[in-house]
Amino acid sequence: MKNSALLLFATILFSNTISAQLKTVKYADGNQQLNGLFIKSAKKSANNPGILLLPAWLGIDNASKGIAENLSKLGYNVFIADIYGEGNYPKNTAEAGKLAGFYKKDYQAYQKRINAALQELVKAGTNADNIVAIGYCFGGTGVLEAARGHLNVKGVASFHGGLGKDATRAVEPITPKVLICHGSDDPFESKEEITAFQQEMRDTKADWQMIYYANAVHSFTNPEAGNDNSKGAAYNEKAAKRSFEHLQLFLSEVLKK
Repeated sequence: MKNSALLLFATILFSNTISAQLKTVKYADGNQQLNGLFIKSAKKSANNPGILLLPAWLGIDNASKGIAENLSKLGYNVFIADIYGEGNYPKNTAEAGKLAGFYKKDYQAYQKRINAALQELVKAGTNADNIVAIGYCFGGTGVLEAARGHLNVKGVASFHGGLGKDATRAVEPITPKVLICHGSDDPFESKEEITAFQQEMRDTKADWQMIYYANAVHSFTNPEAGNDNSKGAAYNEKAAKRSFEHLQLFLSEVLKK
């Protein structure tokens, strides 16, 4: 009888694990078709916490998929946003730079596209009042725009993201909690931009924290970024691990499991 019970438990545990898989979700922003990915939490929760994941400038990639799968195992519904949409996916970094540049300049369009993905996460069964947005590189810029745009998220976490914004924009209160995970040697963020961002956080009376990782440059969480810091973007295993641990602490503070 005891062995039968153990076998049943193992079967249920295994079935719960394999059921948590990334699935394509077609949605739209106006006339633009979008193709996001959703993965359901591998654990049941009465509070249905969720994470909106904004990928780097090349769009949905292996790094974002791997992070989503890990977060699902920890008990979160995760939706990976498609910012560019069908027919607009960049073929290289040059194209990605132009597309990302458009949304950085037209931040309202970026906020609208992010919100479209946020609504899909809610439609998938996530508690609308129990969501954190996380982003990497270009997506790290996006989560700050989610906070600046007053989207319904409890917190935002930016990893090696762009921190700047147009200085002429109005300074408004930022209510979501903010976590910035930043490579100490990231050449793409100037001291002036970092100083301006930190002043913005003070001026908006945000609940924020910024963590620096030694010997880390841009893209330090992405295993496909190589290991040559001299190129300005490279993977750093220690920084990646530490920043993911800091994310887990942040999520445990901000979201109800």
